[in-house]
Amino acid sequence: MKITDYRIILASASPRRKELLSGIDLEYELRTLPDIDETYPAELPHEEVAEFLARKKASSYLFALKPDELLITADTVVLLNGLILGKPAGKEEARGMLRMLSGARHRVITGVCFTSLSKEISFSDTAWVTFGDLTDEEVDYYLHAYSPMDKAGAYGVQEWIGYVGVEKIEGSYFTVMGFPIYQVYRELKRF
Repeated sequence: MKITDYRIILASASPRRKELLSGIDLEYELRTLPDIDETYPAELPHEEVAEFLARKKASSYLFALKPDELLITADTVVLLNGLILGKPAGKEEARGMLRMLSGARHRVITGVCFTSLSKEISFSDTAWVTFGDLTDEEVDYYLHAYSPMDKAGAYGVQEWIGYVGVEKIEGSYFTVMGFPIYQVYRELKRF
Protein backbone atom coordinates (compact mmCIF):
# COMPACT_ATOMS: atom_id res chain seq x y z
CA MET A 1 0.00 0.00 0.00
CA LYS A 2 1.29 3.46 -0.86
CA ILE A 3 0.39 6.29 1.49
CA THR A 4 3.29 8.66 0.86
CA ASP A 5 5.48 9.72 -2.04
CA TYR A 6 8.56 9.26 0.13
CA ARG A 7 10.66 6.12 0.26
CA ILE A 8 10.33 4.99 3.84
CA ILE A 9 13.47 4.20 5.83
CA LEU A 10 13.11 2.48 9.20
CA ALA A 11 16.18 3.20 11.32
CA SER A 12 15.77 0.54 13.97
CA ALA A 13 17.33 -2.74 15.01
CA SER A 14 14.11 -3.70 16.80
CA PRO A 15 12.49 -6.83 15.34
CA ARG A 16 9.20 -5.65 16.87
CA ARG A 17 9.24 -2.35 14.96
CA LYS A 18 10.05 -4.21 11.73
CA GLU A 19 7.18 -6.62 12.37
CA LEU A 20 4.68 -3.84 13.07
CA LEU A 21 5.68 -1.66 10.10
CA SER A 22 5.54 -4.73 7.84
CA GLY A 23 2.12 -5.50 9.27
CA ILE A 24 0.58 -2.44 7.60
CA ASP A 25 1.90 -3.57 4.19
CA LEU A 26 4.21 -0.63 3.56
CA GLU A 27 7.40 -1.07 1.62
CA TYR A 28 10.40 0.21 3.51
CA GLU A 29 14.14 -0.10 3.72
CA LEU A 30 15.95 -0.93 6.93
CA ARG A 31 19.00 1.09 8.01
CA THR A 32 20.91 0.77 11.23
CA LEU A 33 24.00 2.43 12.57
CA PRO A 34 26.10 0.97 15.38
CA ASP A 35 26.49 2.66 18.73
CA ILE A 36 23.86 5.39 18.53
CA ASP A 37 24.12 7.68 21.56
CA GLU A 38 21.01 7.22 23.71
CA THR A 39 21.86 9.66 26.50
CA TYR A 40 19.51 12.49 27.45
CA PRO A 41 19.78 15.55 29.70
CA ALA A 42 19.17 14.68 33.36
CA GLU A 43 16.81 17.65 33.76
CA LEU A 44 14.56 16.55 30.86
CA PRO A 45 11.07 15.62 32.13
CA HIS A 46 10.75 11.83 32.00
CA GLU A 47 7.62 12.06 29.85
CA GLU A 48 9.71 13.72 27.11
CA VAL A 49 12.68 11.31 27.06
CA ALA A 50 11.35 8.82 24.47
CA GLU A 51 10.49 11.54 21.96
CA PHE A 52 13.81 13.32 22.62
CA LEU A 53 15.71 10.09 21.93
CA ALA A 54 13.73 9.39 18.75
CA ARG A 55 14.72 12.85 17.44
CA LYS A 56 18.32 12.37 18.57
CA LYS A 57 18.53 9.05 16.72
CA ALA A 58 17.18 10.74 13.57
CA SER A 59 19.97 13.33 13.67
CA SER A 60 22.54 10.51 13.43
CA TYR A 61 21.13 9.47 10.03
CA LEU A 62 20.75 12.89 8.39
CA PHE A 63 24.12 12.71 6.60
CA ALA A 64 22.86 9.80 4.45
CA LEU A 65 19.26 10.92 3.88
CA LYS A 66 18.20 11.59 0.28
CA PRO A 67 15.54 14.13 -0.80
CA ASP A 68 12.94 11.45 -1.56
CA GLU A 69 13.40 9.56 1.74
CA LEU A 70 11.42 9.65 4.96
CA LEU A 71 13.29 8.36 8.00
CA ILE A 72 11.43 6.80 10.93
CA THR A 73 13.12 6.50 14.31
CA ALA A 74 11.64 5.51 17.67
CA ASP A 75 12.48 4.93 21.31
CA THR A 76 10.59 3.45 24.24
CA VAL A 77 10.95 4.09 27.96
CA VAL A 78 9.32 2.48 30.97
CA LEU A 79 8.47 4.80 33.88
CA LEU A 80 7.90 3.43 37.36
CA ASN A 81 7.61 5.58 40.49
CA GLY A 82 9.64 8.42 39.01
CA LEU A 83 12.36 6.14 37.61
CA ILE A 84 13.17 5.48 33.97
CA LEU A 85 13.78 1.80 33.35
CA GLY A 86 15.78 1.56 30.14
CA LYS A 87 17.46 -1.45 28.63
CA PRO A 88 19.18 -3.46 31.36
CA ALA A 89 22.96 -3.72 31.29
CA GLY A 90 22.92 -7.33 32.50
CA LYS A 91 20.80 -10.11 33.98
CA GLU A 92 21.03 -8.81 37.55
CA GLU A 93 19.76 -5.39 36.50
CA ALA A 94 17.00 -7.07 34.46
CA ARG A 95 16.05 -9.19 37.49
CA GLY A 96 15.87 -6.06 39.64
CA MET A 97 13.66 -4.28 37.09
CA LEU A 98 11.25 -7.20 36.83
CA ARG A 99 11.02 -7.45 40.62
CA MET A 100 10.17 -3.73 40.76
CA LEU A 101 7.50 -4.16 38.06
CA SER A 102 5.95 -7.17 39.80
CA GLY A 103 2.56 -6.21 41.23
CA ALA A 104 2.95 -2.63 40.01
CA ARG A 105 1.36 -0.26 37.50
CA HIS A 106 3.75 1.65 35.25
CA ARG A 107 3.80 3.78 32.11
CA VAL A 108 5.32 2.86 28.78
CA ILE A 109 6.02 5.80 26.49
CA THR A 110 7.12 5.35 22.89
CA GLY A 111 8.39 8.36 20.97
CA VAL A 112 8.53 8.42 17.18
CA CYS A 113 10.22 10.85 14.80
CA PHE A 114 9.63 11.28 11.05
CA THR A 115 12.43 13.14 9.28
CA SER A 116 12.92 14.22 5.69
CA LEU A 117 15.43 16.75 4.42
CA SER A 118 12.75 19.45 4.57
CA LYS A 119 10.59 18.50 7.55
CA GLU A 120 10.59 16.78 10.94
CA ILE A 121 7.70 15.82 13.19
CA SER A 122 7.75 13.84 16.39
CA PHE A 123 5.11 12.51 18.72
CA SER A 124 4.73 10.04 21.55
CA ASP A 125 2.10 7.71 22.90
CA THR A 126 1.62 6.46 26.45
CA ALA A 127 0.13 3.23 27.75
CA TRP A 128 -0.33 2.12 31.35
CA VAL A 129 0.61 -1.47 32.16
CA THR A 130 -0.31 -3.36 35.32
CA PHE A 131 1.70 -6.44 36.21
CA GLY A 132 0.38 -9.11 38.52
CA ASP A 133 2.72 -10.47 41.16
CA LEU A 134 5.63 -12.43 39.69
CA THR A 135 7.44 -15.12 41.66
CA ASP A 136 11.24 -15.29 41.72
CA GLU A 137 10.93 -18.55 39.80
CA GLU A 138 8.90 -16.84 37.04
CA VAL A 139 11.37 -13.97 36.79
CA ASP A 140 14.31 -16.38 36.62
CA TYR A 141 12.56 -18.51 34.00
CA TYR A 142 11.96 -15.46 31.80
CA LEU A 143 15.57 -14.29 32.17
CA HIS A 144 16.85 -17.76 31.25
CA ALA A 145 14.47 -18.54 28.38
CA TYR A 146 14.16 -15.10 26.73
CA SER A 147 16.34 -12.10 25.88
CA PRO A 148 15.21 -9.03 27.83
CA MET A 149 18.46 -7.08 27.39
CA ASP A 150 17.28 -5.13 24.34
CA LYS A 151 13.97 -4.11 25.90
CA ALA A 152 13.06 -1.11 28.01
CA GLY A 153 12.06 -2.30 31.47
CA ALA A 154 13.60 -5.72 30.73
CA TYR A 155 10.43 -7.20 29.27
CA GLY A 156 8.65 -7.80 25.99
CA VAL A 157 4.88 -7.73 26.35
CA GLN A 158 4.64 -10.01 23.30
CA GLU A 159 6.70 -12.71 25.05
CA TRP A 160 5.98 -15.24 27.79
CA ILE A 161 6.28 -12.66 30.59
CA GLY A 162 3.55 -10.56 28.95
CA TYR A 163 1.27 -13.57 28.65
CA VAL A 164 1.59 -14.61 32.28
CA GLY A 165 2.42 -11.33 33.98
CA VAL A 166 0.46 -8.50 32.38
CA GLU A 167 -2.86 -8.12 34.13
CA LYS A 168 -4.08 -5.03 32.28
CA ILE A 169 -3.07 -2.51 29.60
CA GLU A 170 -4.69 0.90 29.33
CA GLY A 171 -3.79 2.28 25.92
CA SER A 172 -2.21 0.71 22.86
CA TYR A 173 -0.67 -2.74 23.14
CA PHE A 174 1.57 -1.74 20.22
CA THR A 175 2.91 1.26 22.18
CA VAL A 176 4.01 -1.23 24.84
CA MET A 177 5.64 -3.33 22.08
CA GLY A 178 7.61 -0.21 21.11
CA PHE A 179 5.80 1.21 18.08
CA PRO A 180 2.33 2.86 18.25
CA ILE A 181 1.47 1.64 14.78
CA TYR A 182 -2.03 3.18 14.60
CA GLN A 183 -0.59 6.63 15.26
CA VAL A 184 2.40 5.95 12.96
CA TYR A 185 0.04 5.09 10.10
CA ARG A 186 -2.13 8.20 10.65
CA GLU A 187 0.90 10.50 10.85
CA LEU A 188 2.46 8.95 7.74
CA LYS A 189 -0.69 9.79 5.78
CA ARG A 190 -0.47 13.41 6.97
CA PHE A 191 3.28 13.77 6.38
